[in-house]
Amino acid sequence: MDPGLTFAVLLALAFAATNGLHDASNAIATLVATRAARPLQAIILAAIFNLLGPLLVGAAVADTIGGIVTVAPSAAVEVIGSGLAGAVAWNLITWRFGLPSSSGHALVGGLVGAALVEGGLGAVEWGGLDGWHPVGVLGTLIALAISPPLGALGALVVIRAIRRLARRATRRWRGPVRGGEWVMSAALAFGHGANDAQKSVGVVAALLLAEGRIDTLAAPEWATVACAAALTVGTALGGWRIIRTVGRRIYRIQPAEGLASQTSSASVILGASLLGAPTSTTQVVASSVVGIGVGRRRLHHVHWLIVRRMGLAWLITIPATGALAIAILMLWRGLG
Repeated sequence: MDPGLTFAVLLALAFAATNGLHDASNAIATLVATRAARPLQAIILAAIFNLLGPLLVGAAVADTIGGIVTVAPSAAVEVIGSGLAGAVAWNLITWRFGLPSSSGHALVGGLVGAALVEGGLGAVEWGGLDGWHPVGVLGTLIALAISPPLGALGALVVIRAIRRLARRATRRWRGPVRGGEWVMSAALAFGHGANDAQKSVGVVAALLLAEGRIDTLAAPEWATVACAAALTVGTALGGWRIIRTVGRRIYRIQPAEGLASQTSSASVILGASLLGAPTSTTQVVASSVVGIGVGRRRLHHVHWLIVRRMGLAWLITIPATGALAIAILMLWRGLG
């Protein structure tokens, strides 16, 4: 394999790993924060279901991501590689400061920034919606924008339903709630793997297609397994800064509230994965926690300063990763 292609594929795996480190912690944040599981138990649960997600769900998300950049094959490796490097750098920066940020936004920003330098507006597939299926950059951004409000609304509805069911509940209610947290955390980790690992798979497929190693954007099996494994490694490394932010600093949630957050988030992310819509686990889970605070009519208990900081991080992710990717592309060409 060509050294440049090898390096770009390794960057795709590094993106999957930082995605796991950064985002997979959200799948277990409420499980740990409500003391329904110990940290090691939660990590093992998330690692297993993150691995199963991309292996058992189709490649619709990979197809969406793989079609974002339309540069000439001769420039694909350096453009996609630079976009990946910018996204990896941003994931590490935001993880260092404990800021929940979107790996999906980071990847889109990096790829678009590098592609614009290479070929202008024509080097990017802007797309939109093909029915329910998102296409290109605009379709991806629509999916990323819609999913957090859906997560918040879903959590608000679920927590109110749980509160009605639990009006006359006794202490025996705690067991089923904690069991439900385990099930929904597993479903959330499964959905995260199905959605986020496929982002890396789509990029690897685009690289292999540009180099003539495959004939379509259907990635070989080894790419899916490798990206799933990289995501799982990132999950196993923890991400405790993000867990503390989502599980405790936005709004201090209780077990029933954790169940509502997990149920809403898992539903949104799994549904999006089946539609081929890239989502941000971070944004969906964090928004669901805010939705719970609203649903409990405890707006003053929501730490709005943390929410504003998260919102700012989300807003600047695309331009920041685009700028990082451009700088890395210039360096890549200078060294080449």
